Formats: sequence, C-alpha cells, structure tokens
Amino acid sequence: MNAGFGRIGRGSFAGNGEDPPRRQPPTSVWLKRGLLWLLAMLVVGGAVWLLMPPSEGEPTKLALASIDPAPPTTASDTSTAEAAGLDRMTISSQTWRRGGLGSKALVTFTVRNDNEYAVRDVEIVCAFMRRDGSHLTDRSRVLADIVGMKSRKTFARVPVGFVNVNADQAKCSLVTARRA
Repeated sequence: MNAGFGRIGRGSFAGNGEDPPRRQPPTSVWLKRGLLWLLAMLVVGGAVWLLMPPSEGEPTKLALASIDPAPPTTASDTSTAEAAGLDRMTISSQTWRRGGLGSKALVTFTVRNDNEYAVRDVEIVCAFMRRDGSHLTDRSRVLADIVGMKSRKTFARVPVGFVNVNADQAKCSLVTARRA
C-alpha cells in the first residue's frame, strides 16, 4: 500500500523510477538576463536620445524683417506675385498653448491687413522664452491662406513646431507676405 508519496517534499516524483528534471546551468540564465537588460537599455537610451531637444549654439536675436523694394519690372514679369509691404500688416492678438503631448506649440493669432490688396503666403516667426525672459528657440511657419484687403483673419491653433519644455512665453512677428 505504499504509493510512493513519501518524497513529495522534494517537489518532484523522482522516487517513482523517473529521472529528475534537468536544470540549466546558471551561466546560461545569467547570459540570457544580461542580454535582456542590454536590449532594454538600448531601447530606453534610444527613446531618451530622440526626445532630447536639439543643441543650439549662439542664441539668435529676433528682428522684424524688412522687404527691399523690387527692381523695375517689365510687362511679362507682372504675372508673378509681388512682395507685400509689412508696414500695414500687424498681428492684433496672439495666444499659444502646448499640444502633441506637450512638445509642440499651437499658436492662435489674428493677422490684420490694412493694405489696398489681399495678401497670401504670410510667414511668421515665433520666439519662445523662459519665464525669466531668456531666449530659448525660434520657430517659423508659412501660412498659405489669403488675408483679404482691409480685413483681418484669425488663424486658430497653428502648429509652429517643437518647443523646449522650459518655454513659458511666446512672441510672434510677421516676416514676409506676398500679394494675392
């Protein structure tokens, strides 16, 4: 009536004439764990490298660009678009917020055109600063929409690009525009 349960405490039924289960040598276990940790560190390191902001050299000063007067044109050149004067164009209001998990800047602003002609391809440059006012980065964007003559147009949540996580303030300026 002996069923052979006397050796249950060892964790296997080796007393029934069976061979005990084979165990892997400890070196192969450590090798597998080491390779797994190496792979994990490579993935984490690559993700951190991709999320780091690009290194910037000298901070650039943002200035309002001016447009030089165009040379005299012939009748055949009048079909091309002409540069518009920025002296009668302004940004009347602007706000910004973060989007894209906090890494992208979404700017909302209103362009006011007091010219006697419509403009298109309006280019803006936004300067981002820290809370103390020190400069971080500049981002630019060309807007392909048309702003009619003697009118204004609001551009809502325009993505201007990636910004530094320390950016707290933004100031946008008009750079160029073309006659429509």
